[in-house]
Amino acid sequence: MRIGFIGLGNMGAPMAANLAKAGHQVIGHDTADVTVEGVRKAASAAQAASDAEIVITMLPDGAILRSVANEIIPAMRAGAVFVDCSTVDVDSAREVAQQAEEAGLLAVDAPVSGGVGGATAGTLTFMAGGSEAGFAKAEPLFAIMGQKAVHCGPSGNGQAAKICNNMILGVTMIATCEAFALADKLGLDRQKMFDVVSTSSGYSWTMNAYCPAPGVGPQSPADNGYKPGFAAELMLKDLRLSQQAAQSADADTPMGALAQALYASFVEQEDGRGRDFSAMLPRFEKRGRG
Repeated sequence: MRIGFIGLGNMGAPMAANLAKAGHQVIGHDTADVTVEGVRKAASAAQAASDAEIVITMLPDGAILRSVANEIIPAMRAGAVFVDCSTVDVDSAREVAQQAEEAGLLAVDAPVSGGVGGATAGTLTFMAGGSEAGFAKAEPLFAIMGQKAVHCGPSGNGQAAKICNNMILGVTMIATCEAFALADKLGLDRQKMFDVVSTSSGYSWTMNAYCPAPGVGPQSPADNGYKPGFAAELMLKDLRLSQQAAQSADADTPMGALAQALYASFVEQEDGRGRDFSAMLPRFEKRGRG
């Protein structure tokens, strides 16, 4: 299959490389001059998209997605599939999908979960929105780049699933870190805390699989000096997207809003930038009630 891949950053490069390793003809483009094994370079996004059966984008935000869409949609052949794997606002995803469909293309928004490690290992989860036909054509590529793909409904629903999931993740991580900091001040051993909570009603992914306390539970970024993992600034991006969507949909999300405010403070006013989002724990350790 001839695949155009636009956005060869930390996530896009290993995803494109995995498609090339699987035997597909991948033509890639990035604003930076990057080389990806097995991927032929295109001089422009439009060149990468022209004559491709499927074009995949992995871009930083909705504004850049809209700009790239304006460039590549006229260059794509009728019936091709435009798969956007970026994490962007729902409104941008839906508008770009409509633009693609009006040009005779199939559109799929398919943000991912699993981080750079998952992109490299080919174990990402794809949350896809769009038509059944578009999803069916993209699904074999999802199987190469990831371990699971869920069709969540019409265009924009992939983004909706991603930001709802990550709003839960951000809120839960804060609660987990708060609880460890409280346990410390109450004289409760962290391992004992983990042993109880991980098998009781307070268990969660942030406790059981990604514990923010070093030396407790499975290996996590906490055991590597809080090197990300999933960077705090990326969590902040997703929480902002969740609140943008909540505003647009008139949804009451007070915990999501508070999580956004806390991560904004952590990233923009404290030492959170460049650290894993679980580094909220040392933040709370240093703070008192006031």
